[in-house]
Amino acid sequence: MAVISATIRDAMQHVNDLLQAGNFRTAHDQLQAIVENHPDYPEAQRLLGGAKLAMGDVAGAEKILRRAVGIDPGWTPTLTTLGELLLGTGRFAEAESFLQRAATGKPSDPHAALVLARWYNDRRQPARALAIVAPFFVEDNASPELAIQHANALVALGRGGDAITRYQGIVAKSPDNVAALQALAVALQAANRHGEAETIARRAREHGQPTAALCYTHARSLVALGAFDRAEAALRDCLRLEPQHVDAHGDLARLVWMRVGDAGAATAEIDQALRKFSNNDALWAAKAAVLQGAGDARGAYACLAARVERPQVPPALLVRAGLAALEFEPRTALDLAGRALHVTPADAAARTLQAAALLGVGDARAALPVCEALLARSPDDQYLIALQTTAWRMLGDERYAQLCDYPNLVVPYRLEPPPPWNGLADFLDDVKCSLDKLHDALRHPLLFQSLRHGTETTEDLTRSTDPVIRALFDACDAPIRDYMGRIGQGADPLRRRNKGSYRFNGSWSVRLRAQGFHHNHVHPRGWISSACYIELPERVRDTRSREGVLTFAEPGILTAPVLPAQYEVRPEPGMLVLFPSYFWHGTVPISGRDSRMTVAFDAVPNRGT
Repeated sequence: MAVISATIRDAMQHVNDLLQAGNFRTAHDQLQAIVENHPDYPEAQRLLGGAKLAMGDVAGAEKILRRAVGIDPGWTPTLTTLGELLLGTGRFAEAESFLQRAATGKPSDPHAALVLARWYNDRRQPARALAIVAPFFVEDNASPELAIQHANALVALGRGGDAITRYQGIVAKSPDNVAALQALAVALQAANRHGEAETIARRAREHGQPTAALCYTHARSLVALGAFDRAEAALRDCLRLEPQHVDAHGDLARLVWMRVGDAGAATAEIDQALRKFSNNDALWAAKAAVLQGAGDARGAYACLAARVERPQVPPALLVRAGLAALEFEPRTALDLAGRALHVTPADAAARTLQAAALLGVGDARAALPVCEALLARSPDDQYLIALQTTAWRMLGDERYAQLCDYPNLVVPYRLEPPPPWNGLADFLDDVKCSLDKLHDALRHPLLFQSLRHGTETTEDLTRSTDPVIRALFDACDAPIRDYMGRIGQGADPLRRRNKGSYRFNGSWSVRLRAQGFHHNHVHPRGWISSACYIELPERVRDTRSREGVLTFAEPGILTAPVLPAQYEVRPEPGMLVLFPSYFWHGTVPISGRDSRMTVAFDAVPNRGT
């Protein structure tokens, strides 16, 4: 790199301050002058490219970054910045090449390793994430952000226990190692040991200056523990430190929505960030997701409509806009999926959007091979199976009746009260009392859920220490084992996973109020799903009414033609209904003042079976 005078170094420091403050135009103009006077200075060109990118000039940023790489091919910060730009615009192979060079160069750039590891983890390639971060852990002094990706990769590889043991050992030797404390908290969270994780994260925050990532880690445990006020405070701390932290914005919006049920309030913090970082597509996508999660799909699409008309739109933004359009205009969703696939032909999210949109416009024949290709890569994705079976139904394919045999695969059970309860009614009363305590802390439905007009608990009930709730899952064991025996084994997506043992994969409770219902949906990461009825309004028990009836087979997406429900179950208190997770299911709205309380869970095959 060329020798730079103290005057230029001071000017570059001033530019850095401007960039940190979000004053991109002034920084851009000053960098432009530096580059004109020092055309062989790659760091000035790199920062100029970053300023252009922040101002929305993707093409201009790419041009100058490539020029900077040409000046000094070994300057790893430039390789990283260019790699991030290419990653954001969907040119994954080239992006990966630049980021690999930066992460393994001399000197190696830990930020490049972080970007790659996060990308690998998000794409469910944890082994590759582990490989890219491993060199930075030779002396256990990696950054907290890298440590998080390291822990996430170990957890995804089924080595969560190894992650906990490793970081407990580091913390024992170095109690003030914030990176190790944070990674330990993340590993404990993955094991649903949220109380321990919260203690560790709080301890890390007390050791020196907290980072945005650490505040976010702490907030996640607080949310899981139901400490919503403290979680909100931690998320706001995170955003003060890193105003563009997209995950924190999403989680904060969820908490605000739960408290006030107002989309404007939920997106207020995102709107404030967008006033300063108006070209941050990830923030725009986060806002659209919140609006759609709050039930305003048209508003979600409207906030992205202008941005998706630009050249070089990130494929992820096209998919996000397409998911909103899918709810009211499948043709638009199909066009957006096509544009995303033009840039990234192998992108699973864009392909999945394409399949759903094809069903929305009535082209099941074209949707079917898309579903089949996706299922070849993710054979246990229950949403993809639901799309495939919907296509079969639209085409009159006999395979639909085989996989969607509702009379034989939807099985209701009557729970047996476990000891020490002698009667089912008394047991259900005690379960209701325990669940009411969790629901009473909630005021509005969670975002991004199927329920309308009600509340849903936030913690995994299968991890509850409440003896009454634990007894409920003990009571569910015999029906689940009976169900596995009933379905038997075979080659189809349900039976081929039946190895005779199971584990719970998440559980929650829903309390619906007047006009409450469940929009038709599936459980993408399940195998056997459920509805367990704890309390029902009198109106639901009236056989002359269909209120609260559990329905099956009506898709939760638009289809042409419209496909009605084909099977239903009338619930009763103490009934547990088991069914394949790929079945579309929903409920008929209830009326009156009495609430309806249920518990649901997903069961999946035991690991290693």
